[in-house]
Amino acid sequence: MGATTSQAATAIAVMLLGYGVLSIGLSLWLKMPVSIVWSTPGAAFLATSGGLGLSFNLAVGAFIVSSLLVVVTGAWPALGELVGRIPIQISAAMLAGVIFPFVVATVRSAVEYPVLIMPAVLIWLILNRFLPLWASPASIIAGFVLIARSDAVTQFEVMSFWPDFEIVSPVFDLATIFAIGVPLYLITMASQNLPGLAIMGSLGYRLPASKVFIATGLGSAVTGLFGGFGLNLAAITAALNADEGAAKDPNRRWLAAAWGGVIYILFAIFAAGFAAFVLAVPTELLLALAGLALLNTFAGAIRTAVSDDQTRLAGVVTLVIGAAGITVLGIGGAFWALVSGIIVWSIRKR
Repeated sequence: MGATTSQAATAIAVMLLGYGVLSIGLSLWLKMPVSIVWSTPGAAFLATSGGLGLSFNLAVGAFIVSSLLVVVTGAWPALGELVGRIPIQISAAMLAGVIFPFVVATVRSAVEYPVLIMPAVLIWLILNRFLPLWASPASIIAGFVLIARSDAVTQFEVMSFWPDFEIVSPVFDLATIFAIGVPLYLITMASQNLPGLAIMGSLGYRLPASKVFIATGLGSAVTGLFGGFGLNLAAITAALNADEGAAKDPNRRWLAAAWGGVIYILFAIFAAGFAAFVLAVPTELLLALAGLALLNTFAGAIRTAVSDDQTRLAGVVTLVIGAAGITVLGIGGAFWALVSGIIVWSIRKR
C-alpha cells in the first residue's frame, strides 16, 4: 500500500514484537494460553485495497482507527453487541469476497508458473489429508523455497540488519477510514477475535474479552504508528497452545503461549531480510501462495454465507460485490458489500 522497503520491514518487525510481547504479557497476567497473531484475512483485504492508490500515511491513519475501534469494543460492550447483531452469514460473505481474488490468483499462477506453484499445491493437498494444521505453512515454505531458487525473483538487497523503526505520520481521512479502517475492524472481529474467544471457551478457557480487546487494540494502535495493521486473538491456531498437546495440566498451558511469544520476538530479527525478499518476488506469485493458504478459510466462509435460507440472498449479494473490487466515492468494495448485504437482509427480514 505504498510502503517503502524500510517501512515494510519496520511494520513486520514491530508486529512480530507486538505479537510476542502481548502473547507473553497476557498469558502471564491471565495464566491462560493467550495467543496473539496477525489477521490473515485482514492482510488479504489490505492487499486487495492496494488498487485504491492511497498513500501509506492514509492507510496508517485507517489502521489506527481500526485499532481504536477494538479498544472501544472492549471498553463499551454495546459496540460489541452491535457488531454481533450483523448476521454471521453476511460477515462471512464479506470475508469470502475479500479472499476471492487470492484464490483465483492461485489458479492463474499455477498455469503461468506451474513449476513453482504446482508443487506447493500438491503439498497442500497431501497434508490437508494427513496433517491439515500444517498444510498451509508447509506449502507456503515450499513455494518460497522454489521461488527463491528461480529466475522469477529480482535481485534484492537488505540495506541494514535491523529496520530503521521509523514512525509513519498518520493522515486521517474519512473516506479512507470507511474504505479500510471499518472493514478491517469488522474482518478482524468476525474472523479472529470472536472466533478466538469461542474456540478458547470450547477448550475451557473463558477469556475476559474486555481486557483482551483493550490490550490488543492499544497494542495495535502503537504498532500502527510504525505501519503495523493489527494484533488480535488467534482463532484456529489458538488450539495449538490450549489443548492437551501443549501440556496435560490445563493450568500450565499458558507457558506454551508465552514461549510462542518468545519465538515471535526472535523472528523479528529477520524482518528486514524477509521484507526485502517479499518485495523482490513477483506480486502474482505472492498472491498465489496467499490464496493457497486462504483456501480453507474461503471454503468455510462460503459455507457459512449460504447456510441459512433467510440470509442466503443477502450473503450472495455481499460476496459478489466484495469480489467485484469496486470503488465508489473513494471507498472500497468491502464496505459497500457489507452495506448492501445488510440492506438486502433488512428488506427480506421484513
